Amino acid sequence: MKGIILAGGLGTRLFPLTKITNKHLLPIYNKPMIFYPIQTLINAGIKDILIVTGGNNAGDFLKLIGNGKEFGLQHVNYTYQEGEGGIAQALGLAEFFADKDKIVVVLGDNIIEKNIKKQVEAFAKQEKGAKILLQKVKDPQRFGVPVFSKIAGEQESKIGGEEDNKIIKIEEKPKEPKSEYAVTGIYMYDSRVFDIIKTLKPSNRGELEITDVNNDYIEKGEMTYDVLDGWWTDAGTFESLLSASKMVAETGANKTD
Repeated sequence: MKGIILAGGLGTRLFPLTKITNKHLLPIYNKPMIFYPIQTLINAGIKDILIVTGGNNAGDFLKLIGNGKEFGLQHVNYTYQEGEGGIAQALGLAEFFADKDKIVVVLGDNIIEKNIKKQVEAFAKQEKGAKILLQKVKDPQRFGVPVFSKIAGEQESKIGGEEDNKIIKIEEKPKEPKSEYAVTGIYMYDSRVFDIIKTLKPSNRGELEITDVNNDYIEKGEMTYDVLDGWWTDAGTFESLLSASKMVAETGANKTD
C-alpha cells in the first residue's frame, strides 16, 4: 500500500504567515507541520510516500525533507499542484504514483495523537472500495459530516459498526450538522478513486471536492468507516494551529501504542 500526503494550496486562511512559506512548513510545537503526516504513514507501515505540494515555496519541501533519510526512508516522491483546485484535484495528480495499488491519503495539516495502523491493516484486507476515519468534534460544521442510518440517540451504541449503522451520505460543512462526527483528513481508497475524480465537476468554490468522491463510494455500498483513537485536529486556521501545538506539547503525537 502506498501513502500520499496532500500539502498544496495557498494557505490563505493563515495569511500573512503563509506569505513567504507553505502552510505545511509552519511549526507545530517543535516540528514542521509536514513531519506529522509523514510519521502517521510510517507508523502504519507505509514507506512508499508521495508528497503533493504547490505554491511558490514547493522547493522548500525538498530542502527540509530531502530523500526522507531522517525518517528512515530510502526516498520520498514529490509532485506539484498548480493553483488551488481542491483536495480531489490534488489527489488526481497521484495516479501515476499509485499505479493501481491501494492508497492511504493524509492531508498535510492533519495531526493525530496515536496511529492508524489497525485501520490500515483492516483496509488492506477489504476487498474493494474505501475507508474513512471519523472523530467527534465540537464544531462539525467546519468539516465533512457523516449522516448515519441510525438516529442520533442510537449512534453512540452503534458507531464504529458499519453493519448496524451505515453512513448514508456525507454533507460538506453543513449549517445544521446531523451528527457530532467529522470526516478527518485521512482517507483510504482503491484504484477506482482516480476514475471517480475524472468525472467530478467543480463545486461552487471552483474546486473538485473529496466529499463528492466519498459519496460516490457510499452510493455504491463500498465505503467503510472507523473512529480514530485519541485526539485529532487539523491546523488550517490560527485557532487550530495554536490548539494543535498545545495538544502536541501536552500529550505528544503519533504514538505507536
